[in-house]
Amino acid sequence: MSEIEIRDDRAAGRLEAVGDGEVVGRIEYFVLESPARALVPVHTIVEPTHEGKGIAGSLARELYAVAEREGVPVAPLCPYVVKWAERHPDVAGQADPRLLAAAKDWLRAHPGKF
Repeated sequence: MSEIEIRDDRAAGRLEAVGDGEVVGRIEYFVLESPARALVPVHTIVEPTHEGKGIAGSLARELYAVAEREGVPVAPLCPYVVKWAERHPDVAGQADPRLLAAAKDWLRAHPGKF
């Protein structure tokens, strides 16, 4: 496999890992607007044939980089991103409990979205 490119498809709510022209992994997320703007990752998915290659970690790292460039926090609901953030406190700051609660409320208000 060639180099993995990570691209942000904001309209679709996906950060995608692309290799050899195909999406091999993604983080599905939404942008929380209230009580403050935040990126909220909900699911991390890597195609089975590409597991164990560091793709999920690269996606999580890029999600935090996007948030930093935009000047917004990350409020992770995805279990993988939560664990990744715990292992990388230098990159991923502590999530704001108020934003996490608002993100959970948003998910409950939008059933079937993820």
